[in-house]
Amino acid sequence: MDQHDQHDQHDQHDQHRRHDQAAERRQLGSSDQPVEDVLVQEFESTVAEGANRLNRTWRALIITGLFGGIDVGLGLLAMLAVLDATGSKLLGGLAFGIGLYALRLAHSELFTEDFLVPINAIVAGHGTWGQLLRLWVTTLVTNLVGGWSFTWVVVAAFPRFDDVLMESTSSYMDKGLTLETAALAVLAGFTITLVTRMNQGSKEGIATLANSLISGLLVVGLGMLHGALSSAVIFGAMHAGAETTYLQWLVWFAWVIPLNMAGGLVMLTLPRLVRTWELATKERAAQRGRGRMSASDEPAAG
Repeated sequence: MDQHDQHDQHDQHDQHRRHDQAAERRQLGSSDQPVEDVLVQEFESTVAEGANRLNRTWRALIITGLFGGIDVGLGLLAMLAVLDATGSKLLGGLAFGIGLYALRLAHSELFTEDFLVPINAIVAGHGTWGQLLRLWVTTLVTNLVGGWSFTWVVVAAFPRFDDVLMESTSSYMDKGLTLETAALAVLAGFTITLVTRMNQGSKEGIATLANSLISGLLVVGLGMLHGALSSAVIFGAMHAGAETTYLQWLVWFAWVIPLNMAGGLVMLTLPRLVRTWELATKERAAQRGRGRMSASDEPAAG
């Protein structure tokens, strides 16, 4: 067999191999990316949503964060009503999910919801770390302001819930920083971040409701420590006359928030980035290419 025939056979072999790979991809899904189709869709969704969050105006950031705290206060009201009637913390946590559902429908945000989604956008080249810091700080502060304000109204309107508020707050504040409370704070950050990812995977209204109730049941019903959610309860108790001071709350808050971040970022966001790294790398390269093309077009336009 001469060298020309060997070359033809090699080309035919390559063509068959490429045909087999294409057929296999069609069997596995419509995308030729190195991960499952559902992950490709989820990645594209989170990048688009994350870019939107990172590029919000100051006014939009402030209003969105304030209403996040107000929606949490609505969940607190539902929780207090159920706790007062049943004494069940699990049912109270489930009722708290009403506020989280309102938060989803109103497109408000909690601080811990901004871990996975905007970071995906940054890694994919659609934002900067400075924008992320602005988003985090503004959302966290406005969540607290909104929660503080709304819980004042709740306490003024329903003084009969004062005892329930006092008891709930003592369960958050009394133990201080221990291995148990640290783990509860880590789990709270992980849970809220996971539910955010679950919401990105489905746009069905019933799924959003289920995810919200799951969040309330797990985070509030099991007594996890969440910087924004638990602070709403503590603020309510302070409005009702609890002996807890703002300095005591600030000390508590200073160790809860970093542990929330560890749960959301280390336990979930980092592994998810590793899982979709090829997609992020490809999108970042495409984004850079689009940027170079835009830069090269500017002199011609002028």
